[in-house]
Amino acid sequence: MIETAYLKTDHLSKEIKRQPILKDINLTLRKGAIYGFRGKNGSGKTMLFRALCGLILPTTGTVEVGGVRLGKEISFPPSVGVLIENPGFLNGYTGFKNLKMLAGLNNLINDDRIKESIRLIGLDPEDKRKYRKYSLGMKQRLGIAQAIMEEPDLLILDEPTNALDSDGVEEFKAVLLDLKAKDKCILIASHDKEELDYLSDEIFMMENGEITDKYHLQGVGQ
Repeated sequence: MIETAYLKTDHLSKEIKRQPILKDINLTLRKGAIYGFRGKNGSGKTMLFRALCGLILPTTGTVEVGGVRLGKEISFPPSVGVLIENPGFLNGYTGFKNLKMLAGLNNLINDDRIKESIRLIGLDPEDKRKYRKYSLGMKQRLGIAQAIMEEPDLLILDEPTNALDSDGVEEFKAVLLDLKAKDKCILIASHDKEELDYLSDEIFMMENGEITDKYHLQGVGQ
């Protein structure tokens, strides 16, 4: 059976001030799978993720999501959750209030779903503390909650387990495997080899803006 590509790049390259940042990236990714991206700092993982969710446009090449080209037919993927670098929220509001305001942009989910997402990643939706009082781990958890709360078709996560304790990592893994079972296309960049090997169906190695290798796994986490 031929599996249909959901996210596809064709010779994607990006230059900034004439310096090559991404070089000839070709990806064919499907739904119902988790893809890991590994590489040193500066290898291009974050810039690639920015291109895949429409935050930057390629210098040459294309990005297609669901058969539609980013930057030409649409600006952003129609159903995407993103956590890239440090999550940013309003300091004077609670975690729930922050997510409720974000959810209001699309009006796809209700308060119950927001609260469920917060609980899934180990926070209390009734916590009255303002975001400024959150620890680094709590801030990271809230960032994951905002990325998953609408159960998007495409989920892009850059170092999502930074600052998480062991319980938080296990909760995160369970959430991702559940989303995979719901036929989502999930991309994760992480320095943690064990974590990526556990979660991923396929891993891409990046160096100097290029994909230098890829390998399939047996789906240990399935």
